[in-house]
Amino acid sequence: MSKGKQMYTQQGYQELVDELHYLKHEKREKIKNDIAVARSFGDLSENSEYDEARNEQAKNEARIKELEELLENAVILDESTIDTSVISLGSTVKVLNIDANMEVTYDLVGSNEANPLEGKISDQAPIGAALIGKRADDELEVEVPNGTIRMKVLEVSRTQG
Repeated sequence: MSKGKQMYTQQGYQELVDELHYLKHEKREKIKNDIAVARSFGDLSENSEYDEARNEQAKNEARIKELEELLENAVILDESTIDTSVISLGSTVKVLNIDANMEVTYDLVGSNEANPLEGKISDQAPIGAALIGKRADDELEVEVPNGTIRMKVLEVSRTQG
């Protein structure tokens, strides 16, 4: 079920490593204890606490497997090679939405790190893909699901982890 190589910033990669460590050590131990406590309640065939703990164990193991696969296929962006004057993965970009006369700042990240609510957009999303390769003062039009956005790039810098 390989999904191929995925680009990550150093911060995004470290977040996956940290989550995997937590799930394998702390959460596994907690679930193991929950199962032991639930077993002590007796008859397992009608024991909802036991069923719940086993379901939680299955979800945890599935996420561990998913994280291990993501890490196995991860390619970490070498941030020292970024030309900070050109927008690329690992860039922080301040743009002016010309139509709305509103400034917005985006961090360009790999698709698995994207979180629009935190301003982290994927390099594969329409706006992210359109920004790649642009420089400060460039203007562009981006097709998005609800129309076209006209933007002007105001600043380009390297994302601070």
